[in-house]
Amino acid sequence: MSDNMATIGASAGTGKDVRRRIVKYKMLYLMLLPAVAFLIIFSYIPMYGASIAFKEFWITKGILGSPWVGFKHFEQIFATDKFWQVFTNTIEINIMRLLFGFPAPIILAILLNEVRHRIFKRSIQTIIYLPHFISWVTISGILFALLSNEGLVNSIVVLFGGDPVNFLTSNSMFRPLLVISGIWKEVGWGTIIFLAALSGVNPDLYEASVIDGANRWKQIVHITLPSLLPIISILLILNFGSMMSGGFDQVFNMYNPMVYESGDVIDTYVYRIGLTQGQYSMATAIGLFLNVINFVLLIAVNSAAKKMNGHGIY
Repeated sequence: MSDNMATIGASAGTGKDVRRRIVKYKMLYLMLLPAVAFLIIFSYIPMYGASIAFKEFWITKGILGSPWVGFKHFEQIFATDKFWQVFTNTIEINIMRLLFGFPAPIILAILLNEVRHRIFKRSIQTIIYLPHFISWVTISGILFALLSNEGLVNSIVVLFGGDPVNFLTSNSMFRPLLVISGIWKEVGWGTIIFLAALSGVNPDLYEASVIDGANRWKQIVHITLPSLLPIISILLILNFGSMMSGGFDQVFNMYNPMVYESGDVIDTYVYRIGLTQGQYSMATAIGLFLNVINFVLLIAVNSAAKKMNGHGIY
């Protein structure tokens, strides 16, 4: 009886503490309300629409009036060779992005952290993160002007007696082009995140290592990299959590039917069958299936990261 009373008393005290905290920080909670409302309206309420993956959706009948067909659409997509092709393309492209794109801002941040000339360092930072603010529509136009058969690069190749190179219509070149252009656009933005983490490292650690006789390389290995490990773990987990996302903006603006074999990803495939062909239920089923995979990957990688180094998202 006494234990139950103590529990009730603790709960009441907790409730009072929560109310007191809300009153104390009421302005902060009011500022938070628009973000919460945005999340509910545009992220949680639309989840109801995922039910059309299990229905034969007709626009005229609406979601409620469309007949229930169970797992029919899932069976259809698993039996389609095209789905497995874009599924494989998405995984292979994202693995390439992970292998080459993920370490790039880490390496660049470490190199910039070693620069002691402040004006030069800030100038380089400004130059490398400016592409982040350029849309993929603009970048695809720049790449077309440079790499098309009549573009600048091929004009120079022809000038020196060579044959034009099919950069934009070659299946063997399209994936490297995606990865390289993605790195060029986003490496500067990622570098800012890692430089911000490095700004919190205690300078005394470096001074102590100098006294112990450590050179710059040993300082990077034993101080800089361990200091970046928490943010590296979090970003790596988030990258794995979006492994089934093909980067729609980039691929959609850069690909063409000539490179569907190697460049067509799940996002562009869903766009074509959903919006251009009107197969809404099929497109929703694919999206739901892939979101489940992303969720499982996120949980698995987060658990692995916590066991290995103690750093995770939650």
